[in-house]
Amino acid sequence: MKQIDFYLDFISPYAYLAFEQLPVALMGLSYSVTYKPVLFGAMLQHHGQLGPAEIKPKRDWTYRHVAWLAQRHGIELQLPAAHPFNPLALLRLAVASNAQGTPNRFVTETILHHVWHGGADAADPQRLQSLTAHLALQRDANGDEVKAQLRVHTESALALGLFGVPTLVVDGKSFWGFDALPMLRDCLDGDAWFAGPAWDGAAALPVGVRRTR
Repeated sequence: MKQIDFYLDFISPYAYLAFEQLPVALMGLSYSVTYKPVLFGAMLQHHGQLGPAEIKPKRDWTYRHVAWLAQRHGIELQLPAAHPFNPLALLRLAVASNAQGTPNRFVTETILHHVWHGGADAADPQRLQSLTAHLALQRDANGDEVKAQLRVHTESALALGLFGVPTLVVDGKSFWGFDALPMLRDCLDGDAWFAGPAWDGAAALPVGVRRTR
């Protein structure tokens, strides 16, 4: 059985799509998944990047693209009332769901549906209160221990060289984005390409020019 670490932030529609599609993409394979909530904004800051929703034309494209992907794959999706929003409360709820800070599939699904079903405000205080009651958390989501675990998840992702969500990690290899699911499937199927020179060779390609700012 293969172990997959699924790094996600609930703010990402691609993380939601990947979560819903993963069982289909890996049908017939033996695997287990550990969900690791991370703060996408901290990852962007670390790498000196803007988020997709911070660049107006890219923001417009992203919402069109995820709406198309959802209908293409038969996944229910409605954009929340406002996006981007502050995902910290949702991330802390996920971490607070168990002692390890790794929510199970039910908790992860419930929070993702809170954001991506119904078109409501994901950060609305009353909705967050109802969500908290529904999840029956093991710990205080605003406690120092939970906050520290979320930082650890995020720092661990950065230590692995991750830069975006969703990223799925298996056997030391990282697969970024919803569209990487077929690639992940091939890897888990034992495709010889992943043991060849192309994987490591990609990181060895010289940089031809650097942009000055």
